[in-house]
Amino acid sequence: MQINPGTCTGCGLCLPYCPVGAIHLVGLEEAKPPRAPRRKACIDLEACTECGTCGRQYIVRCPTNSIQEDLDILDGPRSIRKYFSDPTTTHKLTRVPGRGTEEVKTNDVTGRFPRGKVGLAIEVGRPILATSFRDVEKITMALAGVGVSFEENNPLTHLMEDRQRGTFPAPAKAARVNSAIIEFTVPEAELEDVLQVIAVVSREIETVFSLDLVTSFARDGSLPLLTTLEKLGVCYRPNAKINLGLGRPPAQG
Repeated sequence: MQINPGTCTGCGLCLPYCPVGAIHLVGLEEAKPPRAPRRKACIDLEACTECGTCGRQYIVRCPTNSIQEDLDILDGPRSIRKYFSDPTTTHKLTRVPGRGTEEVKTNDVTGRFPRGKVGLAIEVGRPILATSFRDVEKITMALAGVGVSFEENNPLTHLMEDRQRGTFPAPAKAARVNSAIIEFTVPEAELEDVLQVIAVVSREIETVFSLDLVTSFARDGSLPLLTTLEKLGVCYRPNAKINLGLGRPPAQG
C-alpha cells in the first residue's frame, strides 16, 4: 500500500485501521506553503503485510483518497504478502481466495480425512501479531523432518522451495504476512509424535499459532484422538466446528 504525500493532510484517520500498526504520522522538516500540514501519514513497508485494510475500510474513508494500492506488487516479491494477508485476493495457483483449503470445513462431503487419519492445520500468526516466513519455515522444516507430506492444494505448499525439507525461497523468507496455514494429514497412530514435534518448535518461533484437528467420529460415536490430546496435556475446545448430515462419502461408510 502507498500513501500519496502530496495529498495526505496528516489527519490520522487511517492509523487505527492498520492491523499491524504499520502506519505512522511523521513530521516534516519544512512545511510549504506556510499552511501545509506539518505531519504526513507514512507506511512502514517492512511492517506492512499488504492486507489492504487501510484502503478498503468502509467506516471512515481517507478524506483525500490518498491511500492507494501499488499494483506493481502483484508481480513482484511483495505479492507473497498480499496473497497471504488480503482475504479478497485469489491465489494464482489454487484459484481460490484464502490462505488454506476449504476441505477442513467440508470433510463429511469430500472424505479427504477418512477414519484412521487426522487432518491438521496450523495457522501461524494472526492480525496484529502477523508472522514472518522464517517462523513458518521453522515449523515446516520440523514437520518435514518427521516425514509429513504437505497438502498439495494449499498455496503455502506451492510456495515451498523444497517440500522434502520444508524450506522456502529467499524472497518468501523475507516476507511478513498476517498469517499462513500449514496443512497436512497423518495416521492417528502418528498423531502423538507429530504433536510433540509441534510443541518443541513452538518454543522457537516469535508469534502465535492456532492448531486445528480434523477427524471423524468412530462408529460408536467416540473421538479416539481425544485420549491422545489428554495424554499430552493439550487443552481442546469442546465447541469445535462439527458438520452434520451434509454427506456420507464411501470412504467413511
